[in-house]
Amino acid sequence: MKILFTVVISLAAFFCFAQPKKMNVYFLKNSGTYVDKRDSADFMRIVTEPDSGSKLYNVAEYYINGAKKLIGKSSKIDPPWFEGQRLEYYKKGTRKSVTNFKNGLQVGNQYLFYPNGKAYLVKEYPDNGDRYNDIRNNYLIKAEYDSLGTLMFEGGNGYYKEYDDNFKAVIDEGPVKNGKRDGAWKGYNKGLKLNFAETYKDGELINGTATDTVGKSTSYSKSRGTPPEFKGGVEAFGNYLGTHINYPTVARENDQQGVVVLSFVVEKDGKITGVKVRKSVSKEIDEEAVRVIENSPRWVPGMQFGRPVRVSYSVPVNFALTEQ
Repeated sequence: MKILFTVVISLAAFFCFAQPKKMNVYFLKNSGTYVDKRDSADFMRIVTEPDSGSKLYNVAEYYINGAKKLIGKSSKIDPPWFEGQRLEYYKKGTRKSVTNFKNGLQVGNQYLFYPNGKAYLVKEYPDNGDRYNDIRNNYLIKAEYDSLGTLMFEGGNGYYKEYDDNFKAVIDEGPVKNGKRDGAWKGYNKGLKLNFAETYKDGELINGTATDTVGKSTSYSKSRGTPPEFKGGVEAFGNYLGTHINYPTVARENDQQGVVVLSFVVEKDGKITGVKVRKSVSKEIDEEAVRVIENSPRWVPGMQFGRPVRVSYSVPVNFALTEQ
């Protein structure tokens, strides 16, 4: 038998507890973590078979109170790999966003709404195959409205204000020219508890300074943040797995194969900690996947606002046996 290993990497956490069937039901926390009980979940996801003539699965998410949260179509059962239009809703039933996807990535116009149903923002994402356009602020800001529906600016020229999730405070603001950030910007990052001031020219981040609550400042340029990465990138990580995983003898003899999903933390120094099995195949296969990830060389840590940060990561690793 020939032993194959494949890997897909994503910053988002994703794991499943059910095998593909006509209807798969998952319970999730808002963080993206899957749980096995409805009472522990913040929302539920239901994935059903494609409609007649389509290859795309139907994805519907609901808040625990039964209100719809998301409607879309996916080329994969779980985690979703969205295609076409995806609709999101607030708990009270009003639209939250309308986003277009291609190959699992945001493309084209995205429409965001206030909780009262009024239009909020219009953004345009490039079709460049980059999964990190949001992190890099690599999109055009085309229009913005206030909470009463009054147009603040359109045509990509004006002064932009981005609010927190509760629409209580402005967390990012500055001038926009031709859809791109241009000039002096400022904001506040709640997670890291720091204020930042930046200078842009035609969408490019020239320089930025971030200051935390104890007055420590860091400087950065080009991007506010970068995700953690195995040295050499995704291909190098796949090669590392392929050369270091030993297919367990018992699993091979019993024809055990499937996808193990692991979660872990990339620490500020690049070390891998907290490796956990989120989707199991078998005891032997799970243990081997954990062993190899725990022994991984240090990664290049994630960065935000010029400082290293801890990042939660998840990796599905496919153990497959094929006849030679």
